[in-house]
Amino acid sequence: MPKNKTHSGAKKRFRVTGSGKVMRQQAGHVHKFHEKTPQKARALSKDLEVAKADLPKIKKMLGL
Repeated sequence: MPKNKTHSGAKKRFRVTGSGKVMRQQAGHVHKFHEKTPQKARALSKDLEVAKADLPKIKKMLGL
C-alpha cells in the first residue's frame, strides 16, 4: 500500500500544537500596515484555532 502524501499547501498554512489543536494564521496580517493601528497589527499576528467544521478536511490533508 502506498504512503499518504501531505498536502504541500496545507503544511505551509497549518500547524499542530502539542495538545493536538490545529492552528492557522489570521487573515489581514500581510501588508497595508500603514492603514492599521499597531494594536490591530499585533492582534492579527496571533494564531487562531481552526474552525471545528474545517478540522476533518485539514487533518486529512496533513495526514493526521
